[in-house]
Amino acid sequence: MNEDERAELDRLVPGPARTGLSADRHRLLRGHLMSEIRETKPARARRSRLGWVALPALAGGLALAVVLSSGGGEGAPAPQQQAQQQTAGGGTLNAAPVGAVQLLTQAADTVAGKPDPKPGKSQFVYVDSLVAFASVNMATGESKIDPAHRRQIWLSADGSQWGVLKEERADGKAIAPEKTKPGEPAPRTDGGQWVDPTTKPSLGAPTYAYLAGLPTDPDALLKKIYAETKGQGQTPDQEAFVTIGDLLREQIAPPAVSAALYRAAAKIPGVTVVDDSVDAAGRHGVAVAHVNAGTRTEWIFDPKTHEFLGERIVVVDEGSDLGKPGTVAGHSAVLARTVVDQPGEEPEQKNA
Repeated sequence: MNEDERAELDRLVPGPARTGLSADRHRLLRGHLMSEIRETKPARARRSRLGWVALPALAGGLALAVVLSSGGGEGAPAPQQQAQQQTAGGGTLNAAPVGAVQLLTQAADTVAGKPDPKPGKSQFVYVDSLVAFASVNMATGESKIDPAHRRQIWLSADGSQWGVLKEERADGKAIAPEKTKPGEPAPRTDGGQWVDPTTKPSLGAPTYAYLAGLPTDPDALLKKIYAETKGQGQTPDQEAFVTIGDLLREQIAPPAVSAALYRAAAKIPGVTVVDDSVDAAGRHGVAVAHVNAGTRTEWIFDPKTHEFLGERIVVVDEGSDLGKPGTVAGHSAVLARTVVDQPGEEPEQKNA
């Protein structure tokens, strides 16, 4: 890829708008995007030879915060009665529809009943996922979604140690590690890439220890999220929704905090229910969703147990570069989530 092509990529796929991610996370995410670029022969000459550009799903820990375009389509939720919630300041907020409040409350009740793993300072949070990204042919405008591939991450429970990321490309091959940075441990022989210690945990770069210190009152928690993400993203409500999703996705939190995050999400205006959604592993579930800039971000739950399954992003407006309404722009599936003693250690697979 020459400098002109890199400049074109930067124009088409801007860097993360959200702050708080470590420099190492940004390096890994940009490296992943670069590894997913594939060239095709356009019908006619263009200024750039960029072909298929992979657009990772909007996920703080696992992909670039790409602004996807355009909203309503296949699986669009039906209008529902709006519930009114009291804000921390005592005002009335038009929040999620009653159906979404009910689902998020059920999810909160489910997670609140789980044991707290309470990882030690020297332990690691392990999350095993499947992820799949949409691709757009910049010459023809055609979009498609790649086959789901495996992503494994080990994150230091208190942020003091080097973590590890192992992720395959869409063709099944491991993403090649980048050049070793000063102070980084020796290159791994298992294809894994080192993840920086998290010296300054935040909403954008959480550790278990950081999450354990968050408020368990939903109003106080949501107030903190709005305050600390002010000016980020396209709208405060969408940024709050995405931030909560990021906190829940590639981490483990104390049950009381996870429950508070779900209950806080129920207070965000515009959150609705999608009756049938499918994660990257092909599992069907019911989802809560938020629409912004023509795409709908969905959190998918098991319809019986209300366990979190994964996420999906769907185009819902005409005129999107990612395709027609109903096009899946990306999805993920959490396969396992637990605590281990060493980075790179693969426990026996359990349900997330």
